[in-house]
This record gives sequence, structure tokens and C-alpha cells, in this order.
Amino acid sequence: MPNTKFFDLQINGYYGVDFNQDSISPDDLQVACQTLQRDNVESVLVTIITDDVQRMAERIASVVRLRSADPIARSVIAGVHVEGPFISDVAGYVGAHPVSHAKQATWGEMETLLEAGEGLVRIVTLAPEQDPTQTVIRRLVDQGIVVSAGHTDASLDQLDAAIDAGLSMFTHLGNGCPRMMDRHDNIIQRALSRSERLHIGLIADGAHVPFFALKNYLEITGIDRAFIVSDAIAAAGRGPGVYPLGDQTVTVGEDGVPRAEDDSHLVGSATTMQQMADNLRRHVGLGSSEIQRLTSANPRRLLGETVSIPLGLGLNNGDRQTTTS
Repeated sequence: MPNTKFFDLQINGYYGVDFNQDSISPDDLQVACQTLQRDNVESVLVTIITDDVQRMAERIASVVRLRSADPIARSVIAGVHVEGPFISDVAGYVGAHPVSHAKQATWGEMETLLEAGEGLVRIVTLAPEQDPTQTVIRRLVDQGIVVSAGHTDASLDQLDAAIDAGLSMFTHLGNGCPRMMDRHDNIIQRALSRSERLHIGLIADGAHVPFFALKNYLEITGIDRAFIVSDAIAAAGRGPGVYPLGDQTVTVGEDGVPRAEDDSHLVGSATTMQQMADNLRRHVGLGSSEIQRLTSANPRRLLGETVSIPLGLGLNNGDRQTTTS
């Protein structure tokens, strides 16, 4: 497969560097960005996860400041993805985010995070039930920011209201939810039922979503409406060990999967985008063009870029001609 230049819309850290630390050195950020380039990742959205709003704002401001001073970081970091704090505080749905800081959305707090980003906030993940009047969703969309549902147990009515208000994406489907849910009426099925109106994010490491389920999800959404993210933490590119994620420490075992100490949930991914692309070929049966679309073209299109994209793709149909969209 030709080297795809990946675009990762959700990355919490890389190569020993955690983007959710209160202080990241210029050297650390440069090393992370250089290693991303080495690993065929052309662009990323640095993801800042749930915490105290002021601490989140400081972390966003730190990334923005360091990026502005480093041409390599400016080249690699296309913006910021704010994941939380306006997410479900219910066990399972909150995932690895600190439950004490999950809360209902207010525009004042959202504005604090946006101001810290100085125009670089590109995606906000929130739970629709935490924005019951859709006020925050509408105002974000009005500013050209992509709004994504995630860490949510939104009902169909709540999901539909959010979509009507401009929500257009779903963050890492199949994660940020309990292991045990209703067989049929659950957030995964609700999101899939609206996939003609949502762009569906997936983590292709085989742990967050088993490969057979990933293939099923792609069959439902179609290649056009899906995209792959790494959700990488500092362990990505490094291997087993103990790594930071904000105020947490995460152990990555020999299987390369970061898990909570009680094994109740996963804590991001230690898998690189190149490894995920290899998984899509080997375990899901995709061709080069489908993989390029899921890992590069579709993420770029979500952020409004004009890209060269493959035509008429479905599962297992190999490479196709490309056109500009």
C-alpha cells in the first residue's frame, strides 16, 4: 500500500508526550510532532479531555503558544479537539474522563475554552443530553466548529434535536459506553440509525471495537460517512509501560492496550495510525483507496478541506479512480 499521509482528528499524546499535562516543554512537543511525521501522520488535532474548565483552558493555551513558536508543530498540529467536559457523568458513558468534572454545557464555560484556543478549536465533543436546549451546539456551529456526540446516552429524540441544531459527527463509536447495555435500544444502535446524517468516528485497534464489529459498522455507514482516529495516548509509538494522561497514570500491557486499573474501561489507545491502516487491510479486508479515505480524505473533508478522494468505494472492492471533491 502506498504511504498514506494520515490526518488524525483525535490524539491525546504520542511517543511519551501527553498533551494533557499542565506543562509541556517545547522540546517534548517537537519530538512528538517529529515522530508523528516519521510515522506518516501529516496532521492532527490535539485532543484536550475533561477536567476543571480553567485547567483545560490553560492546557489548550499552552499547546497554542508552543505551536506558534515551532514551525514543525505548526505544520503537524492543525487545531484542537475539545473532548468534554460537557459529557455524561454516568458510569460507563463517562469512560476514562474524570467524572467529577463532567457537567451540563454552558456557553460561558465553552467560550472560555474557545478563547484559550485562539481560533484553533476545530471539533467539540459533547453529550447531547448535557446541552438540552442545543444552545451550545448552535453557537459552536455558527462559529464553524464541528460538533460531535460522544460519551453519551442520548435518546433518539435528544440525538435528533442535536443533529437538527447542527451536530454532525459521532466520536469513537462503540466506546464511551458501558460493556453491558440493552440489546437493541442502545447508543451504538441509535447512532448507526442516524449515520446518513452523522460522520462516524472509529478506532481501528481491534480492542476498542473488534474487527468483525468494525466491518459491520462500516457496512452500515458506508466508507463515505466514516473515519478512523487513533485516540492515542503517550504510549503510542512506545509500547508497554506506565504513561500519563492528564492527572491519571495508565498501564499499557504486553498486548499494547491501555486499560483502567480495574479493567472496567479502556484508556485511549497505544496504536499508531499506520498500525490501524494495516489492521484495516489485514483484518477488515479494505483496499488502499478505502484506507486512504478513512484515514486521510474523510477527516480533511470534515474540517472543510478540498481533497482528492476515491470514487464509489465499498468494502473489499480495492483501488478506484480518484476525483476532487
